[in-house]
Amino acid sequence: MASHSESIIREPLITGKNITYGQITDDILRPVENMPGKAWWIGFTVASLGAMLWVFSISYTFWFGIGSWGLNKTVGWAWDITGFVWWVGIGHAGTLISAVLLLFRQNWRNSINRSAEAMTIFAVICAATYIGAHMGRPWMAVYSLPLPNQYGSLWVNFNSPLIWDVFAISTYFSVSLVFWYTGLLPDMASIRDRATGIRRRIYSVASFGWTGSVKTWQRFETVSLILAGLSTPLVLSVHTIVSMDFATSLEPGWHTTIFPPYFVAGAIFSGFAMVQTLLLVTRKVLGLENYITMFHIESMNKIILVTGSVVGVAYITEFFIAYYSGGEYEQYTFLNRFIGPYWWAACMMYGCNVLMTQMMWSKKVRTNIPISWVLSIIVNIGMWFERFVIIVVSLHRDYLPSSWAMFYPTWIDVGVFIGSIGIFFTMFLLFIRVMPAVAIAEVKLLLKSASEQAKKKQIEEGHFDESHVEFYKENLIKFDSVDHSEYEKA
Repeated sequence: MASHSESIIREPLITGKNITYGQITDDILRPVENMPGKAWWIGFTVASLGAMLWVFSISYTFWFGIGSWGLNKTVGWAWDITGFVWWVGIGHAGTLISAVLLLFRQNWRNSINRSAEAMTIFAVICAATYIGAHMGRPWMAVYSLPLPNQYGSLWVNFNSPLIWDVFAISTYFSVSLVFWYTGLLPDMASIRDRATGIRRRIYSVASFGWTGSVKTWQRFETVSLILAGLSTPLVLSVHTIVSMDFATSLEPGWHTTIFPPYFVAGAIFSGFAMVQTLLLVTRKVLGLENYITMFHIESMNKIILVTGSVVGVAYITEFFIAYYSGGEYEQYTFLNRFIGPYWWAACMMYGCNVLMTQMMWSKKVRTNIPISWVLSIIVNIGMWFERFVIIVVSLHRDYLPSSWAMFYPTWIDVGVFIGSIGIFFTMFLLFIRVMPAVAIAEVKLLLKSASEQAKKKQIEEGHFDESHVEFYKENLIKFDSVDHSEYEKA
């Protein structure tokens, strides 16, 4: 045990007593191997209804054209681009958790990376639907790729920032998909070895003949590190490219160099909030409290707090740049956010993203599950309003007062957005039914070093200083999955 010892002041990443490798497999695969419970069916029914709304709204859009949306001659981008940027931002947390934290050897990622990676895939799919829908003629989407076509020398316009989106999103999706699927291989092999009949055949094909040999694991770790190295620059580049859709224009409120880092921080901010939203429900419904602990929840809340503060500084910087520039159009654009007809959207943006997240300076808030869950939803509401303010509020009053116009969403706008949320949750709920929500193999790596039972055994054997042990016990008070009576006896 001494060879696996870890500092006692580090909080455990696995809680519970008498945890074995077999029990980890049983606990994580129970939702996959057993029939879904009532909570899953309720969630799946609601999500499926949302997905059906999306199918109907998109079909209506394709049949009647994008004139069915609330767009006008002034506001040519509205809920469609707002939803696109929102979904791309949500997809960033999966890559950050999987790639960046892997490279920095942060073991607390092991319990949450699987769901975060799946969230990335599904969020990017939802974002891609907006690109096709906004074209109006989705059957022409193939011509956004630099492929030879029957029109001869007709190629895509590489000067268009919208083409950058196609390349950025496709690259991001491809690398994230390979990274996610590679991590699934050992776990699918575990399901294969326990399954029978047709399920065994399906998982046997899906696991690509995984054997678990030393050579296989060595190649697995090498590929994971290579993909992590490729994915890390994507965290910065993808949303930087999305921000350039706006920053390369001459529109007041858009033409600013702060957008790339501002958008990246906002993307990580909203992405971690969505991971928190999903995991807090998943750990409760699937009974994974021992593997998704309070330490994971608090760590994600800390990242939400930091990125939310960065976004708040970006808001202040925007106002300062507008004031210091002396440009009357730029100054009016930001003044219009507070005194214009969309003042309520700006209040939602600043209130949800800056004021509410500052509550997380308190440890009691960071370790309170209901409050953390509500705040994670509030953050994503605020980030949606941020994109709405940047896009619609900047457009609806242009240089000429004669061209000013208000944007009013139609029921199709609302249906497409709510429907995309339905599609996202439908895919996620199906995912946790057929794949483990937590990476089994990676959690097992922590059992002998970072688990509560390993630390407790070392305490009993007298490996740690008494003051450090007391500090450890005091930190365990916040864990809802720890039997505190065991420590009162000690």
